[in-house]
Amino acid sequence: MPIWSEILAELAQSREQDGPPDFDGVRRKYLLKLHQHTSRNVVLYASGWIQKEAPAAYISISDEDIHALMEVTSGLSGGNLDLILHSPGGSPEAAEAIVSYLRSRFSHIRVIVPQLAMSAATMISCAADEILLGKHSFLGPTDSQILLTTSLGIRFVPAQAILDQFDRAQEECSDPAKLSAWLPMLSQYGPDLLVQCETALNLSKELVRTWLETYMFKDSPDSFKKASAISDWLANHKNFKSHSRHISRTDLLKHQLKVIELEKDHILQDLSLSVFHATTHTFTGTPAVKIVENHTGRAFIKQHIPPPPPQTVQVDLGIGPNQPV
Repeated sequence: MPIWSEILAELAQSREQDGPPDFDGVRRKYLLKLHQHTSRNVVLYASGWIQKEAPAAYISISDEDIHALMEVTSGLSGGNLDLILHSPGGSPEAAEAIVSYLRSRFSHIRVIVPQLAMSAATMISCAADEILLGKHSFLGPTDSQILLTTSLGIRFVPAQAILDQFDRAQEECSDPAKLSAWLPMLSQYGPDLLVQCETALNLSKELVRTWLETYMFKDSPDSFKKASAISDWLANHKNFKSHSRHISRTDLLKHQLKVIELEKDHILQDLSLSVFHATTHTFTGTPAVKIVENHTGRAFIKQHIPPPPPQTVQVDLGIGPNQPV
């Protein structure tokens, strides 16, 4: 298997004279080889949030991704799709639209996670017929996050944590001595915040449960029970303590998700990880921050070029070391 450093060496060899490495050519070579091995359509969806800092709108799952997926699935034939997914997550509503679109195009979907598919990307993974994970691959919790403007700035806060904090406040505020400590925190709650939290949590669980029942467990006699148990587990903030918690293949198998060990097909593993390594090098060496691409080379690539740092202007006031100011 070409490991990260070997893909880097291959990119160095791809340079012509003093030109840049052929990032696109190397990445697309392995995408095509993967398609030739599986005889399935292959789509890469990857964000470069690990390699560089970029605004969330550039790297997260968003409604713009529908245009990207329409672009890269155009002309693909057959009902089978392998989706290589590497993403920090994003909008659950956009994830719902992505699942709806891909499921209208393909009858059998495998999600291949080369490293991380977190939050809304985990939700998309749960809409697959199978999830392929290596020992190095992880999903994440699906508990909803609420964007709050607080005295400490704009923050994403777990919806369940807000509900739990409010319950605790109700209990402790019965003691007048504790009321003054709670007032600054409670003043940050808008009139509809608690309802928003409950709705967001219910949406996350409902989407994951519905997709698992409809696709992954469609042939299981207890599909609703299994899907409900998994969706509740993934959405429960108390189970994971952090929205960024990495959920291993072992834990996912314990909770009966249909997870296939990537190592069972060594060629598939090698080619999938070669695609991924080439993609991470693309993020490091180019302005690309999101790549959506198929095995034919059709691509939608999002770029972000950060603005230059502000220049410091020095002003000479003509004041010598012994002159009074």
